[in-house]
This record gives sequence, structure tokens and C-alpha cells, in this order.
Amino acid sequence: HLPALLQAAGAAPAAAVAAAALVGPAQVAARVAEFGLLRRFHPLVSARLATLGHPLGAVALVAAGGPAAAVFTLLHGMGNGVLTIAKGTLPLAVFGPAGYGARQGLLAAPARLLQATAPFLFGLLLEGAGVGVALMLTAGLSLSACIALLLLRPAKAGAGAFGAM
Repeated sequence: HLPALLQAAGAAPAAAVAAAALVGPAQVAARVAEFGLLRRFHPLVSARLATLGHPLGAVALVAAGGPAAAVFTLLHGMGNGVLTIAKGTLPLAVFGPAGYGARQGLLAAPARLLQATAPFLFGLLLEGAGVGVALMLTAGLSLSACIALLLLRPAKAGAGAFGAM
């Protein structure tokens, strides 16, 4: 949906495709930055920052329209790139190593279901409500993830946050 989203926000078709092509490089750049700069911080810091990428990009795109297509795509891609790393490192850092595999499975199951339905639902929302509503809803979801991450605390040494699974 990205090129169509960017066009609906006012980007010309060629600009929308060019901006959409920035997602991959933005993901890689963010992962390199996470590995180099953010590795000194707890994974919660990286995850919290990553959840802010899409909302910041959405605000820019809604406020400025098509000229902000590249800004939106870069911020969205960077957040998405770091979140892929956080999916593996954050549960270990928050809950500890006990039951890591089982916990990953429990966390991944609902995420996979939502990932399977999200493109269809987002397409309906984009067509029915428009780009502004669609972006504000997805930005709100990202901000709710950030709030949830702000409530998490790291595991104490040797113990998972919820005990052994």
C-alpha cells in the first residue's frame, strides 16, 4: 500500500515509487545505527525509539503532504528496521532467559495473525476513511506500543519478569 498511500497524500506517482524504495535502505541504516550507537543502551531504549518512527513520519506526511513522502518513508522504515531486532532482543532483556523460546512463540502468534490481516484492513481503511485517518490510526497504534514499552522494566539478574515459563 505504500506507493498508493504516498500518492493519496499528494505525492506524484514517480515520487511515491522513489520514496517507497527508501524503506529498505532506511531499515538497514537503522539496524547499523542500532548496532553501533544504541548497543550501549538497554534494548527497551531502541524499541521505544523505534515505535516513534512511524508516528513522526505520519505527522510529517499529514502536515506537509506529498513533499514529505521521503521523510515519512525514512522514519517508518527506520522504526520498522529496529523493531525487527527488538523482537528478538527485547523479550530476553525484559523477561530473562528462562522460557525464552516458549515466550517468543506466545508473543509471535498474535503478531503473525495481525500481520496476515493488516494489509487487507489497512487497504479498507485507506479507501474508506482516507489517508489522514489511516495514518493517525496507525500512528496511534505505534504510540500505544511506545506507552506499553515505557511501562516495561528489565528483568533482574537471574530472574524473568514473570518467573520461569
